[in-house]
Amino acid sequence: MALREIFKFGDDILRKKCREVTKFDDKLAELLDDMADTLKNADGVGLAAPQVGILRRVCIIDVRDGKGVLELINPEILEKSGSQTGNEGCLSAPGEWCEVVRPATVKVRAFDRHGKEFTLEASELKARAICHEVDHLDGVLFIDRVEKTIPQKS
Repeated sequence: MALREIFKFGDDILRKKCREVTKFDDKLAELLDDMADTLKNADGVGLAAPQVGILRRVCIIDVRDGKGVLELINPEILEKSGSQTGNEGCLSAPGEWCEVVRPATVKVRAFDRHGKEFTLEASELKARAICHEVDHLDGVLFIDRVEKTIPQKS
């Protein structure tokens, strides 16, 4: 396992749409493990493959709810309901925080690292993180969804 470089806003790769994962192999497992190490090291909540230079539909989330890292491969948001507004940041934009409106609850279908399909319902921070990371897979950044910028504390 290794730490990977996190690409920053301005890097073209963050604006590209990712391709689906078709091989559930050791290379994918290594990517997921590296992403988990990178996420933990950066003290983040979520990380998408394009943020580490890989144009594949892979993202991970850890909202520190005691359930560990959630791995989402080829995620598809099936349902959205409600609304939540909150401060959002991104590992690709250190120090930037903006107010973003997201669904309060989402239902997502994805695959695990072994290629097994699953469906998950999430709310609050986990729903926000899922939406944020799935956006990354489509080349959409949280700044594209900004309601207003939050002033930085000095």
